[in-house]
Amino acid sequence: MLNIRTRLTYQFVLIVTLILLFFSLGVYFFSKLYLEKRFFKRLQDRAITTTTLLFDLQQTDSTVLRLIDAAGKVPLLNENISVYNEKTGAVLFSTNPANAHFHEQFIPQLDSTSQILYLHQQEYQIVAIHLTGGQGKNWVIVSGIDQTSKEALDDLRKILMVMILSAILLLGISGWFFADRALAPMSGIIRQVNTFFPENVEKRVEHPNRSDEIGLLVATFNRLLDRIEQALKTQKMFIANVSHELKNPLTKINAQIDVALIQQRNPEVYERTLHSLQEDTRNLIQLTNTLLELANTSIQGNNMPFEPVRMDELLWETKTQLQAWNEDYRIQLTFTDFPDDEEALIMNGNRASLLVLLMNLVDNACKFSPAKTAIVNFQSSRGTITVTIFNEGPPIPKADIPHIFQPFFRSNSTAQSSNGHGVGLAIVSQVTQIHQGHIAVSSSLNGTTFTLTFSTASPF
Repeated sequence: MLNIRTRLTYQFVLIVTLILLFFSLGVYFFSKLYLEKRFFKRLQDRAITTTTLLFDLQQTDSTVLRLIDAAGKVPLLNENISVYNEKTGAVLFSTNPANAHFHEQFIPQLDSTSQILYLHQQEYQIVAIHLTGGQGKNWVIVSGIDQTSKEALDDLRKILMVMILSAILLLGISGWFFADRALAPMSGIIRQVNTFFPENVEKRVEHPNRSDEIGLLVATFNRLLDRIEQALKTQKMFIANVSHELKNPLTKINAQIDVALIQQRNPEVYERTLHSLQEDTRNLIQLTNTLLELANTSIQGNNMPFEPVRMDELLWETKTQLQAWNEDYRIQLTFTDFPDDEEALIMNGNRASLLVLLMNLVDNACKFSPAKTAIVNFQSSRGTITVTIFNEGPPIPKADIPHIFQPFFRSNSTAQSSNGHGVGLAIVSQVTQIHQGHIAVSSSLNGTTFTLTFSTASPF
């Protein structure tokens, strides 16, 4: 495979060479037409001069021949002038009687309706002028070889060939040079990218001109590097947090088993140990399931099957499941401006992932509320579904709000007040993005509100 520099050079040379050939052929063709036209004009002038001398002097002697020869400033190669009379069918006059039969072969081609005829015969160019008058209908036929024009065309052809070959050579050299100049920034970008390693992912490609095409490519590449850097940081944080979250319950489980096996104990002690192991195992299972949900949401986000989902019914299902699992939870559902049109309650989405989203938000609201109460409001208006989840409790610090949707991030206030792993809101954020929705958070001393916004299946 040829590299870009070589391809650009070949394309540049090919295009310019075709243009030069086009213009060279044009110059040669029009030069040939011009020379032929000029030579025909000379033959025509010779015919007119011959006619004037011949018919004005009314004689065909050697004096007329000398006058005809003297009328031409430059003699023509193999020139022959003949006068043919249509009435008698004979040649009245010829400057070369020995070669008079040469003109006789053109007599059948003479058209009495034409005034002037231009003919070709091998190297010869022939002009025939039709004369009508008192002497009857005569044809003056003049022929000759345009040797000067032929030599001029040969010289022109050689000059054009030499110039085209020289131009191709110069085009190849200049094209290679300019292709190198044009691709020099790309070589610089390649050298810069080759120095990027996971240890210095914060580096970015530099290019002096940000407005040209390469500058736009560099900007796009730098945005890609931004996303890669963020992904690597998230991966490192994910691995570190997963290791920490898994290590604690496993270490605790192992320690309790070791303590229980040191010596024989009463059944009550074993029962308390088993209950503790059961609680730690449940926490470990919950963490594992949450991590699997996060991974599935990240990997299968673009492949989730979508279907029409009634959000009001999904909210009732969320309330029912959470209160069945947690008897102390209180969930208040309110519907503001409930629409009459059922289409205003439906959105296109994945039912299972939307249920996980709502259950995470409502569960968090109840978990962090002193009264274990979440107030959920549903509203549909102008093609938009809005769901707000409010709970009383300690506010989220403003500095922590931009980070709460990151995996394993836990604010100090929430980490001390409730158990958790900091994964639920990360799942909420990903599911919202997959459904092209929007989530906003506001927190104050009165409580915290999460606002979800989605588009309905019907715009109105």
